[in-house]
Formats: sequence, structure tokens, C-alpha cells
Amino acid sequence: MPRIAHTAGAFFALALACASLPDHPPHEAGRFRAADLVELTRIEPSVRLDVRYATERNFVGRPVYRQARVFLQRPAAEAVARAHHALAARGYGLLVFDGYRPWSVTRLFWQVTPPHLREFVADPRKGSRHNRGCAVDLTLFDLATGAEVEMPSPYDDFTDKAAQDYGGATPGQAAHRALLRDAMTREGFLVYPSEWWHYDYADWREYPILDVPFEQLAGR
Repeated sequence: MPRIAHTAGAFFALALACASLPDHPPHEAGRFRAADLVELTRIEPSVRLDVRYATERNFVGRPVYRQARVFLQRPAAEAVARAHHALAARGYGLLVFDGYRPWSVTRLFWQVTPPHLREFVADPRKGSRHNRGCAVDLTLFDLATGAEVEMPSPYDDFTDKAAQDYGGATPGQAAHRALLRDAMTREGFLVYPSEWWHYDYADWREYPILDVPFEQLAGR
């Protein structure tokens, strides 16, 4: 999507709104599974990556990750790998944009996003399923050509076209969206209604919110 533009007044309003944001992840009561974040390409090397948050090609307009890597909790990573293999029989593979996201990045996204677009970003006071290592952003690529398939909208599009039930897609776009949804839901993921690319692993509630940078996950 294009970078978010702000007027001077909007910047002032955002600054006021963000002044009360916590500087640490929310405290959660209860017991959680021990985190077991693994690098997706170690689980399945043939999955392709396009980690735009490690580049300037994202809605923030600058890199927010220092490394172009994707991590997930191990059961979620293994489920993505199974979906990828199942899609191969149809001539497609998975192209992954993002997985585990440190909480501090979620806080940044909230800070730079205008209030009327915040349905597309997580509230850092509650945390994100990405922060738990149980959400993945992805699309399909054609195994024969290597090209990313056409979907109803680009990744990180903050419009109605991003919705899973958007009715204005072409037949080809709708077919690709449905194929991705079917492959992912068969492996225990649920699609986020506002974003055709965002899938949450069913067990996300069992993992804690994390704020560990990628550099500390090396070798996993």
C-alpha cells in the first residue's frame, strides 16, 4: 500500500493519542506454553519470503526489522509447511510477508496509523497475534513461473479490497484468495476478515506476547 501521509494537525492528534501508550508489553495473567519460535525457512526451505518490513517498501516507509526473516511458533510453522506442500499439487507455493512480530513494532504501527485506519493494526495495549508468533501474512506464487499471483488488493492495502469477503474481485483473484484460504484453514488457521493475507493459528491464545528482536532468535 502507499505510505500513510499525515497533515500537521493529524501528527499533533497522533502524538496526543500515543502519549499514553505503554512502553512495555501488557501483563497477562494465566499460564502459557513455553515459546518455541523457529525460523520458517529452516522448517521448509522452499517457502519463499518477501519481508517488506525489512525494507522501505511498506506502509511505514522505512525498515522496521533489521533482518528479513520469518519466525513462528513451531506448530504454526509446521502447519504452514504442510499447507505449502498441499498447494504444490495445484501448482502453487506460499510467499510469506511476515510472521512473528516483536511487540515494540506493533506499538510503532499503532503510533503511525491514523485512528480511522486502525482496524488494520493491532492495539499494543492488547498485543497482537503476530506478537505471539501465531499469525502469518502470506500469499501464493506460481510454481511454474515464480510469479506472485494476483489477489484483490496488494499486501497491506488499507481499503475494502483487502477484506476476505470483498465482492469486487475478478474471478481469477477470487479463485486465488479462496485457494489460499482453503489450504490454510485445513491446517488450523483462521483468516482475519479485514485482510485476505492474514491468518491466525488456532492455538494463539496459548502463547505469550513477546518482544524479542530477531537477532536474539538466531540459529533457531
